[in-house]
Amino acid sequence: MAEKKDNVTSKFKDNVFCMLYRDKRNLLELYNALNNSAYTNVDDLQVTTLNGGSYMKYKNDASFLLCMSLYMFEQQSSKNPNMPLRFLHYVSDVFRELFSNSMLHRRSMIKIPVPHFVTFYNGLEKWIEDEDEIRLSDMYEIPTDNPELELKVRVININKDVHILNKCKTLRDYMTFVNKVRFKMGVEGDDVRIAVTEAMDECIDEDILVDFFEKHREEVVEVSIYDYDEEDVRRTLFEEAKEMAKEELKEVVKAEVMEEVKSEVREEVKSEVREEVKSEVREEIKSEMREEVKSIVINQVIKKVKKSKTLETIASELEEEEADIKPIYEAVVSSAPDYDINVIKDRLDNM
Repeated sequence: MAEKKDNVTSKFKDNVFCMLYRDKRNLLELYNALNNSAYTNVDDLQVTTLNGGSYMKYKNDASFLLCMSLYMFEQQSSKNPNMPLRFLHYVSDVFRELFSNSMLHRRSMIKIPVPHFVTFYNGLEKWIEDEDEIRLSDMYEIPTDNPELELKVRVININKDVHILNKCKTLRDYMTFVNKVRFKMGVEGDDVRIAVTEAMDECIDEDILVDFFEKHREEVVEVSIYDYDEEDVRRTLFEEAKEMAKEELKEVVKAEVMEEVKSEVREEVKSEVREEVKSEVREEIKSEMREEVKSIVINQVIKKVKKSKTLETIASELEEEEADIKPIYEAVVSSAPDYDINVIKDRLDNM
């Protein structure tokens, strides 16, 4: 029977995060950082972490009861939008442990702790920028505005959220260790065992998690080997570096493309504007030519009126219709004896 239990629990190996937060003091520090509180009595904290025994199907990183609230923490090094469903499994198992089946049949209402779910994300894959909330209802096959069953998970990117790291030294130290391991594996090319060992040595030299690493040195190496797949990590680091380079180059290329497009658009617009200007110039020239012709005709009529020629004679000599010449003839006659051409034009415009 004992052997069966070992086989089951072997599937649920701890990671460094789990190991670190086995300590109630560290759990309480993390709780205070999340809730801006200042609790100091670790005895007020009741740990409810699922250990993955033979009677359970799931194991979670850290959960505990405090002030009639149930807090469940998970650390994720990979993108996982299924966390709400995972937490639903976890909280169901915890409530099953806290409240027996017989209690569910009581006539009086059972008061249960308020659950809170937090995922600390420190993966390299792009997922959450700083902090976000994911919901069980996001997973529903059919979207619904008012789900009858909802579970909200607060996801905090501890790669970027400096605020939470500044308030929780243990979490900050944990990320320092993680980043050292990543650097040694991704940049220096060390294998997992060497990278983890050297990272622990450096942390101890820098007074980071000294007691923890000295006490759990071998276990940290063991769980890290289980956690890290070197090839996957290097591939992820390479992809991350490629994405970063892509983002940096995007701005440079964008500026270059902008200039190219500006040049193309400038030529296109120049051609369109040229046609518009041509049309406007044509109209201006036509207008000027009309004015010029009009002045010539008026001067001819003035000369003929001064010679006392009739409208009929003037129209005939100019080879124009009498009706077309009549307005000019009348304007000229009425302007005598000065025959000012500008006055005549004004009279024609007002007719």
